[in-house]
Amino acid sequence: MSSKMLADGTDKLQNHSKHVSSTLKLSSAVRPTYPSLWSSILLSVAIAFVLKKDGSPSSMTLPLLLGSSAIFFLITTLRVIWACLVYPNYWSPLRHLPQPPDKPSFLMGHFWRMMETGPGDVLRSWANGVPNNGVIRYLDFFNLERVAIVSPAALAEVLVHKCYDFEKPPQLRKGISRILGLGLFLSEGEVHKRQRKYLMPAFAYRHVKNLYPTFWNKSTELVTAIVATSHDSHGVGADKNCVSIEVNEWASRATLDIIGQGGFGQSFNAIQDPDNALSQTYRNMFRPSRVGQILGILGFLLPQWLVRRLPFLRNDKMQRSSTFLRSFCRSSIESKRQMSLADPASELDILTVAMQSGAFSDEDLVDQMMTFLAAGHETTASALTWAVYLLAKHPHIQNRLRDEVSSLVPHPLENPDAIVTSETIEKMPYLHNVCREVLRLFPPVAVTIRVAVKDTTICGQYIPQNTTIMIPPWAVNGSTELWGPDAAEFKLERWQQRSGSGGGGGSSSSSTAAENVSTNYQFLTFLHGPRSCIGQSFAMGEFQCLVAAWVAAFETELSDPGFVPVIKGGISAKPRDGLHVRVRPAR
Repeated sequence: MSSKMLADGTDKLQNHSKHVSSTLKLSSAVRPTYPSLWSSILLSVAIAFVLKKDGSPSSMTLPLLLGSSAIFFLITTLRVIWACLVYPNYWSPLRHLPQPPDKPSFLMGHFWRMMETGPGDVLRSWANGVPNNGVIRYLDFFNLERVAIVSPAALAEVLVHKCYDFEKPPQLRKGISRILGLGLFLSEGEVHKRQRKYLMPAFAYRHVKNLYPTFWNKSTELVTAIVATSHDSHGVGADKNCVSIEVNEWASRATLDIIGQGGFGQSFNAIQDPDNALSQTYRNMFRPSRVGQILGILGFLLPQWLVRRLPFLRNDKMQRSSTFLRSFCRSSIESKRQMSLADPASELDILTVAMQSGAFSDEDLVDQMMTFLAAGHETTASALTWAVYLLAKHPHIQNRLRDEVSSLVPHPLENPDAIVTSETIEKMPYLHNVCREVLRLFPPVAVTIRVAVKDTTICGQYIPQNTTIMIPPWAVNGSTELWGPDAAEFKLERWQQRSGSGGGGGSSSSSTAAENVSTNYQFLTFLHGPRSCIGQSFAMGEFQCLVAAWVAAFETELSDPGFVPVIKGGISAKPRDGLHVRVRPAR
């Protein structure tokens, strides 16, 4: 090829890029801005007033009301047609991005499929089946556009290089903040940077490792309590030592106790007494329900003050539960302050370290406590549920793991008071691999959401302001491009040549695709960058202790060998109908 032809081709490419850029900016300029409900009402009244010829007050009321209503209906109808049909299908600068092959609903896009099987599974199938360069565009309810990012390069831009260009949706922040407050999970920008800076020491591994004896103590309390229930039952079949249980219920009680003791130095006593006021209030508050899902969707369409005042029992229950829990948090802070004054060398927990930083007011600390309760409880409970499921399906892995754990720690049922430290857990490489593979295959949070706060780009693709970005750990962790053709399989071999507990992924020798790609963004369970999970060390520590105590104490099998879990959404992804297993004390 001659240099002249190459130069001509380069000029054409540059001209085409300029044309595309100008077209995208024009599209962005006329994208739907979704004015508020009150803006439409006031505009309708103003237009009707101007059009009314007879301006006498006595004759204006009824015609003005009828005229305003008619104009409001017309404006709303035009807004719906433009936003739901015209813009996404004919005008959006994102309409040429790779899209799912299945035809979207006329008005509801791919919403019904997402509701049926869960967003994690759907996005995983699209990431593996739709040719893409890291971004996939699909339509949600009312054809609202969503952009899923599934490649390391795209994830690096959103999570690290441009992380503060993408924030949590304002509707989501307003809806959840009435419960959790503006803690680390919901704060943005400079506020988030400041909060993370002063909370980081509390979650540093040098501090978390001192909590391992607490993690182990609560793990042995869990398995001991499960065995105690078998004494009150008649066993399963002829095996009087075998008891049938639902795993997630027990897991949720254990992790609530751990976050209470390790996070705040408070005993929630959920394992022994799941019906106590604190435990019941918390579980009622965060238990997913159909009404809760409906209110969540309405929160994206209506003002939050209106959604909160809708006559649903769920709204009243959430308000009362939030008031109760926040009152408990305030009393815990005051109690912790008095204990620190009386004994400055008292045992340190997450709350104590945060208080000692001097960076938070009492109300700030309440917000952080509410955040850690929500983020650090259900997620680890979900992880333990999936670990038990996978170990029950793979008894040879379960047996090998039991051999490793039993060689290093006393039997948790025979010696429940034994002290197990982080040094002991660190000597269990097979346990580490099991836990990482569970978290890869079933990350507790299937999808997290961001919104572009300004016009930007992802992998060179123009992204208009207010575009909703979907970050799907389920899709990335299960990517056949990143993990190889065996990405959907539970295979510990893929971790054998890796080091570290929180880094990237890898695969076995059978997965050549994963061998050719090495990046931290293969393993997205804890996200990455400034918005990554601050409690990763805490979560991994308690998860490993729970799994180790469980497998050392029990031989576990599925109650229904053919059980196929259907995913239920909420704070974390878990089996919709729970996980029912049969356990018997391990020999």
